[in-house]
Amino acid sequence: MKATQQVQIEPLGRWRAQPVRDLLDEAMSRFDRGSAAVDGWLAPRLHATLRMTRAEAADSEIWNYLALVVASDYVVWRHKPRGADDKGEAPEARFNGLSYTQAFSRLWWAAELFRNGQDYGPVQTVFRYQEFPNTVLRFSIIDHRPTALTMVRMVENMIANGTAAIGDVITPLATAANAAGSTLVFDVIAPELEVDHDALAEWIAESDTMPAVPWESLPSGPDDGTVDDSVIDALLPLFTELLESAGRRDRSKGDAEVQEG
Repeated sequence: MKATQQVQIEPLGRWRAQPVRDLLDEAMSRFDRGSAAVDGWLAPRLHATLRMTRAEAADSEIWNYLALVVASDYVVWRHKPRGADDKGEAPEARFNGLSYTQAFSRLWWAAELFRNGQDYGPVQTVFRYQEFPNTVLRFSIIDHRPTALTMVRMVENMIANGTAAIGDVITPLATAANAAGSTLVFDVIAPELEVDHDALAEWIAESDTMPAVPWESLPSGPDDGTVDDSVIDALLPLFTELLESAGRRDRSKGDAEVQEG
């Protein structure tokens, strides 16, 4: 049954809350309670609905308002611990936690950091494996978009090759890349994308008149710059070496590193 939050929804500053509420109701109607599968569907659509700059997204006030006033039912629906009774609640960090743990902030930032210009396709790959939003999202290396997209490409290649237990290599790979040096190392091989700020501003300005995001196909992000395949290809040999040296997650100690959805 579709869950609907019975509250008077006020504007989120310059953003409208009702489209977000409608989007979350649709998400809850499409997916099972607590399923991590909802993240890959919701993240790009939330990002395309709440059009903002990174500076605006860094302000926790909007995310806390969403979680505490607009859609607390969604936070409980998605993040209540498995096995909790009907009165169980989601962890506090899902309501007002850090950017990579808060229920809505984590989705928006993952979509922002792993999109390739207008293309949200890489974001869907990211949310196939909870190691990305739960661990990799915390690493500074993904602020460098070519690096973030190269990690996604590595995973896509492993999927295509039928690699088993891909989730077990994602965190070790990201940890090795993070330890290999700052993003300055990767900048030498693949310079950071120059953002088209005018295109981003135009995309944000359209939020006043844009229709609801599509539910059956991916929306389009801002046309503010795209990382070319040749740039990712230049980084792949380095990441292949890192993957070979990183190994896999060690499950022999009771799987202490199991990722929370």
